[in-house]
Amino acid sequence: MRTADIITDKLTQAFAPQSLAVEDESHLHAGHAGHRPEGQTHYRVYIVSEAFAGKSRLERHRLINAALAAELAGGVHALAIHAAAPGEPHTAPKSR
Repeated sequence: MRTADIITDKLTQAFAPQSLAVEDESHLHAGHAGHRPEGQTHYRVYIVSEAFAGKSRLERHRLINAALAAELAGGVHALAIHAAAPGEPHTAPKSR
């Protein structure tokens, strides 16, 4: 199973998001710390969930990092997080 799929599954189970996008940005980090030729090292997550209502940005990031602890301790070198509660302004994933 690809790491992006594992991240998607774990975040879906943990936060029942209204929207979720996981982007593998490993190709953008060739030659940087933590990059591996096979990729699957650098990710960007866009998530909107009721679980983040009333939580600070730091609390949201801690919740996501806890849900993905195994991946962050393993092969994931970097994780950019865009987390919002429903009704809050949020960054949408880039169009492809």
